[in-house]
Parts: sequence; C-alpha cells; structure tokens
Amino acid sequence: MRIRNYLMVAILALAGFGAQLSAQKIASIDMERILTSITEYQEAQEQLDQLAAKWQQEINQEYDAIKGMYNKYQAEQVLMTDEQRQSQEQAIIDRETQVRNMQRERFGPEGALFQRRQELVKPIQDAVYEAVETYANQNNYDFIFDRAGAAGIIFSSDQYDKTDEILRALRN
Repeated sequence: MRIRNYLMVAILALAGFGAQLSAQKIASIDMERILTSITEYQEAQEQLDQLAAKWQQEINQEYDAIKGMYNKYQAEQVLMTDEQRQSQEQAIIDRETQVRNMQRERFGPEGALFQRRQELVKPIQDAVYEAVETYANQNNYDFIFDRAGAAGIIFSSDQYDKTDEILRALRN
C-alpha cells in the first residue's frame, strides 16, 4: 500500500513538473558565432594570440639557454672541482626556477595574459551578456542556453533559482 502511495505521489509530481516545463519559454544562441562576428572581439583575440606567442617564444629561448648551460656543464663537469660543479648546478636550477616563475606570471590563472584578457575581452562579453538578458526580458524567455560552448545557461529567470531554498534546507 505504501509503495502504491509513493508511486502516485511521484507520478503526480512528474506530471506537475512536466506541465510547469511546458509553460517555460526557452531559447538557445551560438555565443561563439556572436562573439566572432564582433570586430573588436576579433581584434582583441588577435592581440592576445600575438602576445601569448611572443611570450611563449621568449620562454622557449630561455629553456634553450638552460639546455645549453646543462650541455656545457655535462661536457665540462669532469674537469671541475666539487665546488664548481655545485655552483654550476645551482646556476642551472636557479635559471630554471626563474623561467618557471616567468611562465606562471605570464600564463598562470592570475597571470598577465589573464589580466590582459580581462581588459580586452571581458567588456565585450559583458555587453553581449547584457544584450542577451535584455532580449530575454523583452521577449519573456525563462532560459537561454549557449549551443556553442560550455557556458551552459546564459540567462535564467530569477523565479527558477532555488539556491536559497536549498541553503535553508541545509541549515535545518
């Protein structure tokens, strides 16, 4: 008898959920196509690509120099004293550390490339998101999904956000 009651409640809940979904207005957009059609975005991407390539080339040159230092060390180590060997090894290690730090400062999660991207691209993305939100509100869309990328939901009506309810349930 209990199973039958649970089953009926589940069926009614699903039917109610299905009816609620059919009343929602949903759309999708291709964010990649929108962004690549904006000249400023293309220019910003090109500038970022050039900067990244330049920095990567500098880092590669540094690693080549370290490789040269190591090869020279390998060839001459038999003629060195222990102190000279340790000094050369430390110089190689220090140079590698400097290059890794340079790489992290430029390409890391909060690095210079990320900062430059924030300066150049984020304002354009923000303008597009604002246009999407305005469009959604004017045309009564509840959700707008991005077809092209991993962004998922671009716009969602606040009435469907149940975050506060989940937080209240967790606190109880």
